[in-house]
Amino acid sequence: MILHIDMDAFYASIEERDRPGLRDKPMVVGGNPHKRGVVAAANYAARSYGIHSAMPTAQAKHLCPHLVVLPPRHGYYAQVAQHIRDIFHRYTPLVEPLSLDEAFLDVTHSHRLFGEPVDIGRRIKREIRAELQLTASVGVAPNKFLAKTASEAGKPDGFLVLDAAGAQAFLDPLPVSKLWGVGKAGNRHLQKLGIHTFSDLRTAPCAPLDELFGSWGRQLQELARGRDDRPVVPDHKAKSISHETTFAEDITDVVALRGWLLDLTRQVAARLRRNQLRGRTVHVKIRFSNFRTITRSYTLAQSTDVTQELWNAGLPLLMRNLPLHTRGVRLLGFSVSGFAADGPRQADLFSEPATIKQTRLDTVSDWIHARFGPASLARAAELMHATE
Repeated sequence: MILHIDMDAFYASIEERDRPGLRDKPMVVGGNPHKRGVVAAANYAARSYGIHSAMPTAQAKHLCPHLVVLPPRHGYYAQVAQHIRDIFHRYTPLVEPLSLDEAFLDVTHSHRLFGEPVDIGRRIKREIRAELQLTASVGVAPNKFLAKTASEAGKPDGFLVLDAAGAQAFLDPLPVSKLWGVGKAGNRHLQKLGIHTFSDLRTAPCAPLDELFGSWGRQLQELARGRDDRPVVPDHKAKSISHETTFAEDITDVVALRGWLLDLTRQVAARLRRNQLRGRTVHVKIRFSNFRTITRSYTLAQSTDVTQELWNAGLPLLMRNLPLHTRGVRLLGFSVSGFAADGPRQADLFSEPATIKQTRLDTVSDWIHARFGPASLARAAELMHATE
């Protein structure tokens, strides 16, 4: 059995916890509304105004003039996320993070020590609340897709169990907009085909789906049938480590996309270092508003876990593949593969001093993030992005 655990409005909830005066006030974590900033997270009071992540902060302020905008504290959020992961690992070593605020857990073999999966899910939820004063939504199901669907259906502060026998009856009436990976544009395309619910999708003919989505259409149809055979893969066993984000609204602003890629790169690099991994091949995934999806890769001369080196490889992949007049980007992903098993890095006569400097910077940053939280460091580029 699989658990999907998703923190509720993670960044915003941390800020509310630390600043009780903000509770019940519309608030977002994001960039400066006067400098093309973007919303990273919105609390539930702000969401009632139609505000969501990836929305330009200026637009959010227009929807809610009295909106409170706080700059991100990425290092602090990473520290809290590490505490949450530590709670997960009390119950199973099979933990697959999707981002800082959500993960899959395979608890199939944990019942002898900790009880049934439902009991484990409730214990984790209680421990997160007791130790961090934060709420999580939990889905319990036979596979990853059903577990994620269950956790989302229960938000916020939810707990939902789906078993194999009742899963299809639960899925069939759901609108296709609830399908993992289908945003507003995908929903519009499906509506034009007369596909409104999961039931419509799972019984639809394949040809129009293939024409519209390519091979992804078949994957969506399998998910609508509740089928998902992907295993939970911990970082230390994975062939690649990745983060990706699907935007609620398509993004055309190149500065905003650079900022999102920087955040994804930083998260992947931290996971590499945490698992003592180094990779050679950097991948950037872009899905445009017309559902065309491309993945571009670059292989470095030697493996690395250095944030700056990964960023230097990933940014050109993004910039070279954004059309001059982009239709908009609906999904952005960053991953690293080709993990090293070749011992220490080989020295390079010219670049080694810079590499040593960056490695020391990453090491110190990781330590300060884990040890001090609110006083954590950030790179100048991150600070610039936080104020944009």
